[in-house]
Amino acid sequence: MLARVETQARLTLPFLLSAFLAILAIVPLQIPGFAVVSPMLVLGSIYYWAIYRPQVLPLIAVFGVGLFEDILTGAPLGVSSFAYLVSFAVVAGQRRFFIGKNFAVVWWGFALVAGAVEGLRWLLISGFAGAVIDPTPGLFAYGSTVAVYPVLTLLFLLTQRILPQPAEYA
Repeated sequence: MLARVETQARLTLPFLLSAFLAILAIVPLQIPGFAVVSPMLVLGSIYYWAIYRPQVLPLIAVFGVGLFEDILTGAPLGVSSFAYLVSFAVVAGQRRFFIGKNFAVVWWGFALVAGAVEGLRWLLISGFAGAVIDPTPGLFAYGSTVAVYPVLTLLFLLTQRILPQPAEYA
């Protein structure tokens, strides 16, 4: 019984880590204007788990962390959830392509997905605002997101080592 509880607790790590990254992304860093261009850390998590262990980050968790991020950032509710659900579905659908590839290919794929997600978020937020918002902060956020992904990958690799294997919780 205790082993089963421990297994279930370890299975929540990808969700908890994603929620922590949502909080980390809004921490004030005393850099003027940084909040507008901070990286989409949660997207890195969603992308990684969609490729390597999609079963440990179910769609309801992706939705929940997106909603949590919208609440934290003041974005229109559902924008991040929708963008993250779409990206998770697309990446999980292409995971066979990424499995076994070197990191440069995975990072290139992340750059494409991050660009698409930032573009989708920009479109949705502009739609909610009823006006075209300035895309410049989003471009900087995109650049910082792609730049930080290798560091995030190391964090996810360490997390994956302590996750139970599928045979342990099947």
